[in-house]
Amino acid sequence: MDTRNTNARTSAPSRNGAKTHPKARTCARSGGVMHDNDRHIRRFTVIGNHLAQHPELSLTAIGLAAHIQSLPTGACISIKTLERKFPEGRKRISDALNELEAHGYLSRTRERLADGRMVTRTVSRNNPGRRAAEEPPAKPQLPTRHPEPQRKALPAVPQPAYPAPDLLATALGILSDLRRDDPRLYLSATDVDHLAPGVATWLEREVSPEAVRQILTFALPQEELRRPAALLAHRLNAHLPPLPPFRPADPGVRHPLQNCDTCDRAYRAPEPGTCATCTPTT
Repeated sequence: MDTRNTNARTSAPSRNGAKTHPKARTCARSGGVMHDNDRHIRRFTVIGNHLAQHPELSLTAIGLAAHIQSLPTGACISIKTLERKFPEGRKRISDALNELEAHGYLSRTRERLADGRMVTRTVSRNNPGRRAAEEPPAKPQLPTRHPEPQRKALPAVPQPAYPAPDLLATALGILSDLRRDDPRLYLSATDVDHLAPGVATWLEREVSPEAVRQILTFALPQEELRRPAALLAHRLNAHLPPLPPFRPADPGVRHPLQNCDTCDRAYRAPEPGTCATCTPTT
């Protein structure tokens, strides 16, 4: 007569279809855990047995994964934040995060924002096994710099016929001081360099620095000036004064030759007398 081996039972399925853990079955024979469960209807998180009974994760990693999955989207889970919440310490928390990342429950990537700052993007997955079965592994991508919007070029400004250094220096001073008349006319160094030749052209056409300043600041719009340099460039073009009239050089008065009454040397003067050498000084 065959004897039935009572120690060779198959694992009994649980409610969710997963087999009972072998160690849990052994402990049940010797007075293991009993469950007194209530059904949660609010503020609960579903945790899969693949995580709660993971054979390779540490208890710290399993508990940390459960905590992270219970958090709302956008919650901070940096090591410093977790260290302030729990007593495990920085190293154990860091090791647990690495465990979860190695088994697919977390993914962390470094990305650069538009303002240049580097941030860590963390994604929590409550069932990495399903994702791995359904999707091919994604190739790691290096963080890319967000393209900066192209700034529209400023309008061209008049150019002086003779860009003398003193005119350009005066033009730079006029433009740099415009913000004293209106704070909205604050200009960057690039804007000033672009506008300076236009102001020098006005100065070259015999317009005083004060008149240039008044033209550039007169009756400014009341609304916000999004690009003050573009407005100033427009005014330098639209109100450019004409060239000054041509004036021939003054040849000066040429006096007749006179003979000095003292030394008899020739010199030019309107009337006879003594030359400059013989003229007594007082």
